[in-house]
Amino acid sequence: MEAYRDQYATLFNNGRKVVVIGISVDADTTQASWAREDHFPMLFASDVGGKVGSLYDTYDAARKLDARTLFVVDPEGKIAYVARPFRVLVQTSYTDLGAIIDKLEPLPADTTVH
Repeated sequence: MEAYRDQYATLFNNGRKVVVIGISVDADTTQASWAREDHFPMLFASDVGGKVGSLYDTYDAARKLDARTLFVVDPEGKIAYVARPFRVLVQTSYTDLGAIIDKLEPLPADTTVH
């Protein structure tokens, strides 16, 4: 998640009609503390029982973990892009994600992202 945090402004233009939600099996109190301490600009959701992960085929019941999967949901609420697994240490993962975000929510012509 640190890579998301560090590239958030570039990828999402500081939230340009985009909501980023990290969902994991960790307790909400653990996530809230971590998000505050490490200054994450995105939201976190707790899926302790793996119900959400099971719905999206990302929950590994044997290991009781969610797989690192990234979904982009378009403005109509449909899944527009899936990266399974999302490779957080590979820069092209972020390049591809940025291209999808730009396609779904283009920046205004007079905007420059730094």
